[in-house]
Amino acid sequence: MFEERDHRRTFYSAPQSVTSLVAAFLEPAIAIFVFLVATWAYDVPIGRSDLTLCLLIFALTFPGRERFWDRPLNSAVDISVNWVALLVILILCGYATRSLMLFDARVMAWWALATPALQWTATFGGRKLLRHVAGQPENRRTAVVVGAGALGVKVANAFRARGDIGMHFLGYFDDRAAERVDAKAAGLRLGDLRQLAPYVRENGVQEIYVTLPLGSQPRIVQLLELVQGTTASVFFVPDVFGISIIQGRLRDMNGVPVVGLCETPFTGTNMLVKRVSDLVLASLILLLIAPLLLAIALGVKLTSPGPAIFRQRRNGLDGEEIIVYKFRSMHTMDDGSVVRQATKDDPRITRLGAFLRRTSLDELPQFLNVLQGSMSIVGPRPHAVAHNEQYRQLVKAYMVRHKVKPGITGWAQIHGHRGETDTVEKMQARVEYDLEYLRNWSLALDLKIIARTAKVAFLDRHAY
Repeated sequence: MFEERDHRRTFYSAPQSVTSLVAAFLEPAIAIFVFLVATWAYDVPIGRSDLTLCLLIFALTFPGRERFWDRPLNSAVDISVNWVALLVILILCGYATRSLMLFDARVMAWWALATPALQWTATFGGRKLLRHVAGQPENRRTAVVVGAGALGVKVANAFRARGDIGMHFLGYFDDRAAERVDAKAAGLRLGDLRQLAPYVRENGVQEIYVTLPLGSQPRIVQLLELVQGTTASVFFVPDVFGISIIQGRLRDMNGVPVVGLCETPFTGTNMLVKRVSDLVLASLILLLIAPLLLAIALGVKLTSPGPAIFRQRRNGLDGEEIIVYKFRSMHTMDDGSVVRQATKDDPRITRLGAFLRRTSLDELPQFLNVLQGSMSIVGPRPHAVAHNEQYRQLVKAYMVRHKVKPGITGWAQIHGHRGETDTVEKMQARVEYDLEYLRNWSLALDLKIIARTAKVAFLDRHAY
């Protein structure tokens, strides 16, 4: 029993890479460093307000994104967008707290312009350094792939596409004859599985990637026994390309390795960061738009009979039913087992309601949902309960979008997927963007979406 338990504990979550750790602190450190240097250069005393700003900057920029492998132009655009979004947030905070006058205008201007430039320079320099280090002969690692099928070809193509990671792919090993393996792998077949271990020893192969299907478990066990006499690292590549993986990770459950295939990104510190950012931003935004909310509510009441606020049942986190607030934009308020989506020139929509829907101003009361905790500022848009029951049977992985709280705006909305989803294809496209958001969530991504939402709301013509 002891040996078995000890063997299980050899499974563990992959440690964070050195580049990821550096990237997490690089951008926050540069932003704070430039601010302090600018303060020193203009001989401005560092007070409590400056230290508070530094803490706020760190909270909003940590962890920084790893951009060392991005193209220089892409990283420049991404850094600029995120930086502008951060400045907007800080300006709103300063305006709401009446603290803008506490900071020297020269320092702030110099800091606002120099920080993104230095962040991009550091990212570009890191990219050059990593490519140089990876290109050195002593740092190049040799690898072979076991399994010359479609998955094996995917792994080999990944090596070739990322030549800057210092991986030299040698070829495939497969028991099948050359005419039975993938046509793209046939020319690089080095032998069968019995020849793998001798080849690895003789050629000093450092990494072995096993891409055999799970149905070949006995062969995989036999293979592992064969390569135990070598010093090569062994990696198993599961064929999960037909599955919608969300936040896939390996964790230990009391000595039992568990592979997560579909999990919410908002666990642990991520959950705390998401909730705190929602509370801070929603409070500030509600404070700033309070006069606008009153004006819209009065306009709705005066232009058509009925309440100013429309309450509709939606599905929230984990599919639980929530009540979502909106400014009423129609003469009728459908919330039953059948809800007809709004269409272009829909006669149910009031004249003021058409403007509110086109500019997304009808969604503003949902900041109250954010404070209540039933919604987030950024996330998949909640659909009516009746629509969920319809599309969960038609769209693959549709309900996975409910692994997070629904949002006022989202990744799909800023890419034009707003308004009516009158076809399954339109809903499928929206869901794909929602799932992409779940896979790639970060606070920086949320800020980018918030920054782009205002532009989309007034210029997009897909909503009505």
